Amino acid sequence: MIALAGWVGAALMCAASFLIDTEYGKLLAIAGLSLLTLQAYSNSCYNLILLNAISIGGFSYALYF
Repeated sequence: MIALAGWVGAALMCAASFLIDTEYGKLLAIAGLSLLTLQAYSNSCYNLILLNAISIGGFSYALYF
């Protein structure tokens, strides 16, 4: 299940890269990073968890401001 979340998260991030200037692209990026964070936590990759959390915060900020 974690592996599937990682693959779906990666696919969402790939799709988001082409739409990042739109609201939809930012939402895709947030969703993708959230799924990738599950995989990073499962593998104890705490540096990636921090990176994903900061990126989610940045995309959220860009989405609402």
